[in-house]
Amino acid sequence: MTIGIWILGNQLNLEQAALLSSQNNKQETPVIFIESFEYIQKRPYHQQKLVLVFSAMRHFAEELKLQGWQVTYKIAENFETALDDWIKINQITELRLVTPYDHPFFNLIKSLKLECKINFIPNNHFLWSQEDFKQWTDSRKRFLLEDFYREGRKKFNILMEGDQPIGGQWNFDKQNRKPPKKSLNPPTPLWFEPDEITQQVIKDIKSYKIETYGNIEPFKWGVTRSQALQVLEYFLDNNLNNFGTYQDAMVTEEYTMWHSLISPYINLGLLTPLEVIKVIEKAYYEFNYPLNSVEGIIRQILGWREYMYGIYQIMDDNYADKNWFNHQEKLPEFYWDSSQTDMNCLKQILQQVEETGYGHHIQRLMVLSNFALIVGVSPQEINDWFHSAFIDGYDWVMVPNVIGMGQFADGGILASKPYAASANYINKMSDYCKNCDYKHTKRKGEKACPFNFFYWDFLSRHQQQLKGLGRMNLVLANLKKMDSKELEEIQFQVQQWKEKNRVA
Repeated sequence: MTIGIWILGNQLNLEQAALLSSQNNKQETPVIFIESFEYIQKRPYHQQKLVLVFSAMRHFAEELKLQGWQVTYKIAENFETALDDWIKINQITELRLVTPYDHPFFNLIKSLKLECKINFIPNNHFLWSQEDFKQWTDSRKRFLLEDFYREGRKKFNILMEGDQPIGGQWNFDKQNRKPPKKSLNPPTPLWFEPDEITQQVIKDIKSYKIETYGNIEPFKWGVTRSQALQVLEYFLDNNLNNFGTYQDAMVTEEYTMWHSLISPYINLGLLTPLEVIKVIEKAYYEFNYPLNSVEGIIRQILGWREYMYGIYQIMDDNYADKNWFNHQEKLPEFYWDSSQTDMNCLKQILQQVEETGYGHHIQRLMVLSNFALIVGVSPQEINDWFHSAFIDGYDWVMVPNVIGMGQFADGGILASKPYAASANYINKMSDYCKNCDYKHTKRKGEKACPFNFFYWDFLSRHQQQLKGLGRMNLVLANLKKMDSKELEEIQFQVQQWKEKNRVA
């Protein structure tokens, strides 16, 4: 009997469960990595995302060889062909792999016709097991993120004094919404020059005749655990002090602000969530970092990240198809080409995504997702775009975030109200509006900001559904005060915009 291990591209950690299961038999355990040409054509992925994943895989494969594992690295037409040959050559009777985090990929593997048993090892890359999360949800009538986060703080004893949170409160979110001001001067992010392996991946991707998105160079992301640890240390030394205060702020040509840039590395397995949390908690005790910043970043990992994965795992298979508002519009072409929009906020952020594959959470939620929501774009179309465009995007994180939170397509499972906002929010939290031809104060007529007329049109179209959400009553009351003629003019302007931008 020969056991073989398949390492997936987002499970690149020496402590991952499949490797641990054969830790004492390295010399007798074949290990395989596969780059599937067929799989990367499923959607037009950002080229830097492909480079990051493949380069990280190739580097990790070399690391495993040095550790004594028997590694095969395949660049193949598809997974099944590569596995079939490898299984026959090594006479493998049991194929082990960590259970894929994404449902579509899990189903793909189950559909493979292989001449050996497939053994899925429960993943250990999240703090909450699937069983623990389900037990938590089964024990309560509501499962809100804030409740889950507090439970996690207690469960893992993070920032706690006995059974109470340090600082006397669980959440410092109100201190983490400061708008940008002049001369903020965020730190320059830590980037890396591509080594020989990465340069070869870039060359390979360029040679493929496939549909992709975004710029492939300059590629500056880390591709090894060592580099990921450097990014984490750099965040502590240069960013953490101001991270919390300005984490919602957006500034022209400042792509990363004080954000950590560690999400791609955690999602690949180069960093583990608990080690990141522990390092940040330790830094708080040793160097007295501001609690609003420390709690803010820990909440993103211990709360938001774990919660999204848990929700994804317990939802029905049709969750990704939900469409509570029945939105059917096409995604505007400028999401794929930033040069096609003259709205400065969208142009700035989309250009940034094209160049780096990155955008921070407010850019994603309150600009990119918000605009798709109020325009009425199909939730599935905007979800597919997010999955393609972002360097840290995978099905498990994009489906609950885009379908549930960003588009409110689940009707309120994840959020108590839609994240819909007019230009007023963007003007408050950014400097984008100052350099835009549109006027953030106008909701109709020449130079009226599309965020404004689409926002009021969205409220009007869905007021019957929205009035059942208590938190929407105040804004709906303002809608009722609007003159019917003005609303008609807004709706006409909406239609004109859709026709011009090929949405209708």
